[in-house]
Amino acid sequence: MKLFYLPGACSLAPHIVLCETATPVTLVKVDRATKQTDTGENYLDINPKGYVPALQLDDGSVLTEAQVVLQYLGDQHPDRGLAPAAGTAERYKLQEWLSFVSTELHKTMGSFFNPKQTPEWREVMTGLLGLRLNWLEKQLEGREFVLTDFSVADAYLFTVLNWAGRAKFDLTPWPAVVAYHQRLSQRPSVQQAMKEEGLL
Repeated sequence: MKLFYLPGACSLAPHIVLCETATPVTLVKVDRATKQTDTGENYLDINPKGYVPALQLDDGSVLTEAQVVLQYLGDQHPDRGLAPAAGTAERYKLQEWLSFVSTELHKTMGSFFNPKQTPEWREVMTGLLGLRLNWLEKQLEGREFVLTDFSVADAYLFTVLNWAGRAKFDLTPWPAVVAYHQRLSQRPSVQQAMKEEGLL
């Protein structure tokens, strides 16, 4: 199994899950500008979409999109409870969280890295992200994880919140969000993945 990644990008989330489950994997770094891998491959031949993550399975097939890769990895270890069983109410809750992180937080926070973003557009995105974090703050108050236990949704949410520093976005108005992020940053699987990506 190979995980194609960019350090600190959304591919960090499946990397965390792979560490959480001690799953053997080959990490292949992708250059954002050239789309070349550190093993000399053209990443566009592997994932024509051009962005990470991509998970190449042992049979050579490739899965893309963070939400899908995360659920696949969770399903490989049902005993760990990282992804509730398909068709259950708990699985739909997980998918609700993954969708929220993907569409409401990932896309908004990610926009801050666009070098063509104008101050006016940043102001709009800051206001929108603030509204989403207001909701998230209420959900995280008094809770350790987004579901009952650590799940693939936590790996994804941690990854997106981790962008705040580089995006120069202040999370301090949301203390429960800050506490959640700091707590997960100390989880051994998170520490391992970040160390392997050169982020510590």
